[in-house]
Amino acid sequence: MINWVRNNRSKRVVMITECSMADNVKAELPDVEMVRPCNLCPHMKRITLAKILDSLLTLGEEVTIEPVIAEKARRPIERMIDLKN
Repeated sequence: MINWVRNNRSKRVVMITECSMADNVKAELPDVEMVRPCNLCPHMKRITLAKILDSLLTLGEEVTIEPVIAEKARRPIERMIDLKN
């Protein structure tokens, strides 16, 4: 997100995300006016680098999604990942 804002250099950006992410972008690019409704996610605060490493090493946390739901979600996720900027 920071790279997108940096590369597009809009004067004003609306960022609807978790509070600290919007804060990080604002700290990195103070000249950009940020409209950021703060959506506090209590689960984001529980994620740590140690927990991510443990999850990658043990593959202990598996998320399964029903194929019907996965198919509906695939297109928006692909569009989000395929952003060129």
